[in-house]
Amino acid sequence: MTSSPAPIAAIILAAGMGTRMKSSRHKVLHPIAGKPMLRHLMDSLAELRPSRTVVVVGALKEQVEAEVTGRAEVAVQQPQLGTGHAVQQGETALAGFDGKILILYGDAPLVPAATMQRLLDALAGDVAVAVLGFRPADPGAYGRIIARDGAIAKMVEYKDASAAERAETLCNSGLMAVHSRDLFALLARVTNNNAAGEYYLPDIVGLALADGRACVVIETAADDVAGANSRAELAQLEAIFQRRRRAELMAAGVSMQAPETVFLCADTAIEADVTIEPFVVFGPGVRIASGTTIRAHSHVEGAVIGPDCEIGPFARLRPGTVLGSGVKIGNFVETKKAVLGSGAKANHLSYLGDATVGPKANIGAGTITCNYDGFFKYQTVIGAGAFIGSNSALVAPVSIGNGAIVGAGSTITGDVTADALAVARGRQDERPGWAARFRAIQTAKKGKQ
Repeated sequence: MTSSPAPIAAIILAAGMGTRMKSSRHKVLHPIAGKPMLRHLMDSLAELRPSRTVVVVGALKEQVEAEVTGRAEVAVQQPQLGTGHAVQQGETALAGFDGKILILYGDAPLVPAATMQRLLDALAGDVAVAVLGFRPADPGAYGRIIARDGAIAKMVEYKDASAAERAETLCNSGLMAVHSRDLFALLARVTNNNAAGEYYLPDIVGLALADGRACVVIETAADDVAGANSRAELAQLEAIFQRRRRAELMAAGVSMQAPETVFLCADTAIEADVTIEPFVVFGPGVRIASGTTIRAHSHVEGAVIGPDCEIGPFARLRPGTVLGSGVKIGNFVETKKAVLGSGAKANHLSYLGDATVGPKANIGAGTITCNYDGFFKYQTVIGAGAFIGSNSALVAPVSIGNGAIVGAGSTITGDVTADALAVARGRQDERPGWAARFRAIQTAKKGKQ
């Protein structure tokens, strides 16, 4: 008979001011690939199915509370007296919990769920504290971990480290796993006898070691624990996410000719055998089916694209766009709340907003749906197999029947029946010789000046 694994809880620290961001938005709510940092972290944590999650808030707490409503309990740290003090604020919310507690940071959003699980697994036997360590390219002022074969002998802040200890490259990420029966008892013994007068979370390791308990470190890649305290560091996190996500998609069968120029959203879903040319940007809510090509310099957001479509170059697909199979959206075409049936084409310089376009309809260059009167939006319906001539304006609400043809240059204000020809433009008037006489008169005038 096997015993069930110990339950998991998490305390996420998100109380800091984030002053270096210079923003009215809380630091942990700044987005990476269109999703707040805190949500990235909580989505990874959710894969472990924690029984409880506590987010410790402080500055701009209303913003963070709104983000985590329904997903976590909130504890308030006020005043803010250090990381150890912050974790203590979760004690009341976790009253009665008996299991392993993960300590995470809301501004370090890219920790994989597998890394969290490894940290929890390291908390075995009589181990009091498991610490996540990393080896950055520049250890700088990070706290150092002195360990042998994973067993921690000492953790020391950089400012307190000797020259030999500063030479150590294994650094403390701040992430830990501690059993509930140990965590708050150790925190109660942490003092603020330091220059900053703060209660430091890493001090629990020294206390546990002094008690004769074992503490261990596991290592992870520096990118896993990268944090953002400034706009520049936020951009670095964005680069890490984009690099990882591009690699995942290419491994799954997506072709990218210049992957470093493609920018994805956190929820971008692309099937195998899709080709993405350079300089393509995806906003939230994009789904792309197999066989489609997204050509260069296109911007796609809130769009569902069927199989074997061709988009761009220089196309803009806005939210509410739904494309059937084999649709072609060409250069400088913009769609918004537009549903195009299979095989429909809009190849050049058109705007299709609040429109339904039937299968195999052809939208000529320069066509626009006039969907807004300054107060309300209206629908345009274009039937299957219809042909809309170039430079046409379809003034909504209007319906073009199946198989109908709209002559080039027309402004259509009424419905067109199926298989009809509709032409709405001024009659052409030609005056022989007029241009030559005009040029002669104007040339004479110019010569007298």
